[in-house]
Amino acid sequence: MARSVANIQPEYEKSLGEKIAVLIVVLVPFIATIYAMVLLWQRYVTWSDIALMLIFYIISGLGITVGFHRMLTHKSFETPPALRSVFLIMGCMALEGDPIGWASTHIQHHAHSDDENDPHSPLEGFWHAHFGWLFAHKNNSNVYGSWLHKDSTAVWVSRTWLFWAALGLIIPTLIAGWSGLIWGGLVRIFLTHHITWSVNSICHTFGSRDFQTRDASRNNFLVGLLAFGEGWHNNHHAFPRSAFHGLRWWQIDISAYLIRFLELLGLVWNVQRVKLDDQQKRLRVQSELSAD
Repeated sequence: MARSVANIQPEYEKSLGEKIAVLIVVLVPFIATIYAMVLLWQRYVTWSDIALMLIFYIISGLGITVGFHRMLTHKSFETPPALRSVFLIMGCMALEGDPIGWASTHIQHHAHSDDENDPHSPLEGFWHAHFGWLFAHKNNSNVYGSWLHKDSTAVWVSRTWLFWAALGLIIPTLIAGWSGLIWGGLVRIFLTHHITWSVNSICHTFGSRDFQTRDASRNNFLVGLLAFGEGWHNNHHAFPRSAFHGLRWWQIDISAYLIRFLELLGLVWNVQRVKLDDQQKRLRVQSELSAD
């Protein structure tokens, strides 16, 4: 059943100014991407432009997956304050909001996954789950993730996040001028946005369900590949604190590979893992057979 407007609490409604800001953030990278496609068709694009896009896509994307999501939201591992700051700053460059706001929204998603209080449930339509929710939902970190305000690093980065987001546009512009802004900045933001949002929409609509969960989360190989492992979403909902979303050898999870590497270097510790016995207990096939 779709959530009615009456059920949305007033503090979750964005103001008109906030909705306009969201519209700009959604539309400007989209328009820039169309412009970039024209340039590509006319062969006005160099390999350095593509390289800038990929480099900043990796930086900002891993900032979201490793920093905002696994480190901050789910406490999947611990790391020194300096590296913690770096990960959160990288995430800010994706222009998806401040770390505390992002984390609180995701905490609410897990608390109410695919029910009326889920910020981006496909119950209200695929496009609502993808990005329509951005125009209605206002973060309430005092309710979801109030402990985030005690994290001094997260508080500092959240207060300065617009500076880091701007830096993600300024650096490629300084490197390559106008084309750097287009490819390393706006096109990269467009891709990062829609691949992140695909976890909310595609991974609650299309894919396989290996584990029994109370929501519609699904594993999707393509999203898993493009989103650095976030597409193994059913695995994640079955075991939210796990630092590793890819639980099979063939489930590519670049974020997990980075965390493992940093663990070997001693730069992260208390890495959360899922025991094989716990995985066996949650297998969907076994649950269905037991029910029969």
